[in-house]
Amino acid sequence: METRDVDGTERRACTAPECSFVHWGNYSIGVGALVMKDEKILLVRRAQEPGKGRWTNPGGYIEQHELIQDTIVREVLEESGVEASVSRLVAVRDLPRSIHNVYIAFEMSYISGIPQPDGVEVDAAGFYSLEEMASMPVADFTKWLIDVALHAKGDGLIEDKEPVIPMAGYGLYRVPKVNNV
Repeated sequence: METRDVDGTERRACTAPECSFVHWGNYSIGVGALVMKDEKILLVRRAQEPGKGRWTNPGGYIEQHELIQDTIVREVLEESGVEASVSRLVAVRDLPRSIHNVYIAFEMSYISGIPQPDGVEVDAAGFYSLEEMASMPVADFTKWLIDVALHAKGDGLIEDKEPVIPMAGYGLYRVPKVNNV
């Protein structure tokens, strides 16, 4: 490996002539859920750093071969015992740093379950009103996401379940079609 200019950016790249490997950088993709039930929002209290003791929306990191919509359904169930389905994509956070983090937030529809913490990542879980949250140590980013979901206009990005060109294995999200054209 050597450091060399690749498309105007210094990157680590393989030196062997038959090798085309380039290390494009370090990235992580996280997902978060905004699940509402009876005008209350599902929150979990973090049992680990970062943010230990803070209330956040459930979420986590995608696995290498997992679609983001499958990740968020899994994470909500793992962290809170609540079953929910994706309604729409409502926000994206881009945080460039040593490991570039992209966070994708989904509004989700409650299906079933009574909030129960997993006892590892989170030590408490429940549905809370905005009034109840006012006296809780809710993470700033979670407060922003709640505001986004509560004040979003339109349908946001929704899963394209019938794309004009079928692409197996893709997770496709789009703005809703106008007049189903």
